[in-house]
Amino acid sequence: MDKASVRAVGWARSLPLSSDVKTARDWSRERLQTLGWTASAPQTVDAVLLTVSELVTNAHVHAHSSAQLVMTWDTRCLHVAVHDNSSRLPTPRQPSTENLGGRGMFLVDALADSWEARPCPYGKAIVACFRPPAAAGHGERQPQHAG
Repeated sequence: MDKASVRAVGWARSLPLSSDVKTARDWSRERLQTLGWTASAPQTVDAVLLTVSELVTNAHVHAHSSAQLVMTWDTRCLHVAVHDNSSRLPTPRQPSTENLGGRGMFLVDALADSWEARPCPYGKAIVACFRPPAAAGHGERQPQHAG
């Protein structure tokens, strides 16, 4: 294999409005287990799962849309992308003691190494990047295949 080649592994899941956020978290945790992160980078796993919760909730509650969740590990960054049918891009707001909502993108901004919102032909995608701690020693680990 050419050293300039990109190696990546990815997973995708559709989460209709009728699904709950726990389903998205559980599914995501299973993917992170195949990378060995639940043992070697538990704080990163927690950050990813909270971000998944926030992004899927935003798709369901604010966009009134199903959520398409895609996770891709390219040996440098875990890209967590959620697509919904709303073209309205999010903006982080400072939390307010008077409103229950408005903290989702503020949390994503605090948890992810980076994030961006991109318009798509049929809505938008929010993509957050997570880099596990270098000391975890799993940067080149290949996923285990569950039977």
